[in-house]
Amino acid sequence: MPKGAGKTIAQNKKAYHDYTVEETYEAGIVLQGTEIKSIRNGRVNLKDAYARIVNNELFIIGMHISPYEQGNIHNHDPLRTRKLLLHRKEINKLIGESKESGYALVPLKLYLKNGFAKVLVGLAKGKKKYDKREDLKRKEAKREVERAFRERQKM
Repeated sequence: MPKGAGKTIAQNKKAYHDYTVEETYEAGIVLQGTEIKSIRNGRVNLKDAYARIVNNELFIIGMHISPYEQGNIHNHDPLRTRKLLLHRKEINKLIGESKESGYALVPLKLYLKNGFAKVLVGLAKGKKKYDKREDLKRKEAKREVERAFRERQKM
Protein backbone atom coordinates (compact mmCIF):
# COMPACT_ATOMS: atom_id res chain seq x y z
CA MET A 1 0.00 0.00 0.00
CA PRO A 2 1.47 3.43 -0.91
CA LYS A 3 1.93 6.21 1.61
CA GLY A 4 -1.32 7.89 2.53
CA ALA A 5 -3.46 4.91 1.50
CA GLY A 6 -6.26 3.57 3.65
CA LYS A 7 -9.56 4.96 4.95
CA THR A 8 -9.09 8.71 5.33
CA ILE A 9 -10.59 10.01 8.57
CA ALA A 10 -9.51 13.67 8.57
CA GLN A 11 -7.60 15.95 6.21
CA ASN A 12 -5.89 19.28 6.81
CA LYS A 13 -6.88 21.07 3.61
CA LYS A 14 -5.69 24.41 4.96
CA ALA A 15 -2.13 23.04 5.15
CA TYR A 16 -1.87 22.86 1.36
CA HIS A 17 -3.08 26.46 1.14
CA ASP A 18 -0.66 27.83 3.75
CA TYR A 19 2.39 25.65 3.04
CA THR A 20 4.34 24.10 0.20
CA VAL A 21 4.74 20.45 1.20
CA GLU A 22 8.15 19.11 0.18
CA GLU A 23 8.26 15.66 1.81
CA THR A 24 5.77 13.43 3.61
CA TYR A 25 6.25 10.82 6.30
CA GLU A 26 3.82 8.18 7.53
CA ALA A 27 3.79 8.04 11.33
CA GLY A 28 1.97 5.86 13.79
CA ILE A 29 0.28 7.57 16.71
CA VAL A 30 0.20 6.61 20.40
CA LEU A 31 -3.41 6.67 21.61
CA GLN A 32 -5.11 6.13 24.96
CA GLY A 33 -8.29 4.26 25.86
CA THR A 34 -11.26 5.27 23.76
CA GLU A 35 -9.39 7.57 21.34
CA ILE A 36 -9.33 4.98 18.54
CA LYS A 37 -13.11 4.59 18.80
CA SER A 38 -13.55 8.34 18.37
CA ILE A 39 -11.16 8.28 15.42
CA ARG A 40 -13.11 5.45 13.77
CA ASN A 41 -16.27 7.55 14.22
CA GLY A 42 -14.49 10.40 12.41
CA ARG A 43 -14.52 12.79 15.38
CA VAL A 44 -11.09 14.30 14.68
CA ASN A 45 -9.95 17.81 13.75
CA LEU A 46 -6.48 18.51 12.34
CA LYS A 47 -7.05 22.17 11.48
CA ASP A 48 -4.85 23.82 14.15
CA ALA A 49 -2.50 20.87 14.70
CA TYR A 50 1.25 20.90 14.19
CA ALA A 51 4.12 18.55 14.94
CA ARG A 52 7.21 19.30 16.99
CA ILE A 53 10.38 17.41 17.85
CA VAL A 54 11.13 17.32 21.59
CA ASN A 55 14.01 15.27 23.04
CA ASN A 56 14.49 13.40 19.75
CA GLU A 57 10.83 12.33 19.72
CA LEU A 58 8.06 13.59 17.46
CA PHE A 59 4.82 14.88 19.01
CA ILE A 60 1.59 16.18 17.51
CA ILE A 61 0.14 19.20 19.29
CA GLY A 62 -3.32 20.68 18.93
CA MET A 63 -5.03 17.71 17.27
CA HIS A 64 -8.58 17.49 18.63
CA ILE A 65 -10.05 14.01 19.16
CA SER A 66 -13.51 14.32 20.68
CA PRO A 67 -14.27 12.20 23.76
CA TYR A 68 -16.04 8.93 22.99
CA GLU A 69 -19.78 9.31 23.65
CA GLN A 70 -20.23 5.85 25.19
CA GLY A 71 -17.09 6.30 27.29
CA ASN A 72 -16.99 6.87 31.01
CA ILE A 73 -14.66 8.63 33.46
CA HIS A 74 -11.70 7.11 31.63
CA ASN A 75 -12.23 9.34 28.58
CA HIS A 76 -9.20 11.30 27.42
CA ASP A 77 -8.37 15.01 27.17
CA PRO A 78 -9.37 16.02 23.61
CA LEU A 79 -6.37 18.31 22.98
CA ARG A 80 -3.61 16.38 24.69
CA THR A 81 -0.17 16.11 23.10
CA ARG A 82 0.26 12.74 21.40
CA LYS A 83 3.47 10.98 20.47
CA LEU A 84 4.09 10.03 16.85
CA LEU A 85 6.04 6.92 15.95
CA LEU A 86 8.73 7.14 13.28
CA HIS A 87 11.99 5.31 12.63
CA ARG A 88 15.04 6.88 14.26
CA LYS A 89 16.62 7.66 10.84
CA GLU A 90 13.49 9.54 9.78
CA ILE A 91 13.40 11.55 13.00
CA ASN A 92 17.09 12.45 12.64
CA LYS A 93 16.47 13.56 9.07
CA LEU A 94 13.51 15.67 10.20
CA ILE A 95 15.59 17.27 12.97
CA GLY A 96 18.15 18.42 10.43
CA GLU A 97 15.63 19.65 7.88
CA SER A 98 13.20 21.34 10.28
CA LYS A 99 15.98 23.44 11.84
CA GLU A 100 16.24 25.37 8.56
CA SER A 101 14.29 28.59 8.79
CA GLY A 102 10.82 28.59 7.29
CA TYR A 103 10.22 24.85 7.65
CA ALA A 104 7.41 23.37 9.71
CA LEU A 105 6.10 19.88 10.44
CA VAL A 106 2.44 19.82 9.51
CA PRO A 107 -0.02 16.91 9.88
CA LEU A 108 -1.71 16.53 6.50
CA LYS A 109 -4.13 13.71 7.09
CA LEU A 110 -5.19 11.02 9.54
CA TYR A 111 -6.24 7.64 8.21
CA LEU A 112 -6.65 4.00 9.17
CA LYS A 113 -4.28 1.45 7.66
CA ASN A 114 -4.63 -2.23 8.58
CA GLY A 115 -6.61 -1.23 11.68
CA PHE A 116 -3.99 1.23 12.93
CA ALA A 117 -4.33 5.02 13.00
CA LYS A 118 -1.64 6.73 10.92
CA VAL A 119 -0.78 10.40 10.46
CA LEU A 120 0.76 11.74 7.26
CA VAL A 121 3.21 14.42 8.40
CA GLY A 122 4.59 16.83 5.84
CA LEU A 123 7.81 18.80 5.93
CA ALA A 124 6.50 22.11 4.67
CA LYS A 125 7.71 25.60 3.91
CA GLY A 126 5.39 28.52 4.59
CA LYS A 127 3.93 30.30 1.58
CA LYS A 128 3.99 34.05 1.15
CA LYS A 129 0.77 35.89 0.39
CA TYR A 130 1.64 36.33 -3.28
CA ASP A 131 2.33 32.57 -3.59
CA LYS A 132 -1.17 31.85 -2.28
CA ARG A 133 -2.67 34.28 -4.79
CA GLU A 134 -0.68 32.66 -7.59
CA ASP A 135 -1.99 29.21 -6.59
CA LEU A 136 -5.58 30.47 -6.54
CA LYS A 137 -5.17 31.98 -10.03
CA ARG A 138 -3.72 28.71 -11.33
CA LYS A 139 -6.60 26.68 -9.84
CA GLU A 140 -9.18 29.07 -11.28
CA ALA A 141 -7.60 28.89 -14.75
CA LYS A 142 -7.55 25.09 -14.59
CA ARG A 143 -11.25 25.07 -13.59
CA GLU A 144 -12.12 27.37 -16.52
CA VAL A 145 -10.30 25.09 -18.98
CA GLU A 146 -12.07 22.00 -17.63
CA ARG A 147 -15.44 23.77 -17.74
CA ALA A 148 -14.89 24.87 -21.36
CA PHE A 149 -13.79 21.34 -22.29
CA ARG A 150 -16.97 19.84 -20.77
CA GLU A 151 -19.13 22.42 -22.59
CA ARG A 152 -17.47 21.46 -25.88
CA GLN A 153 -18.05 17.76 -25.30
CA LYS A 154 -21.78 18.32 -24.77
CA MET A 155 -22.16 19.87 -28.23
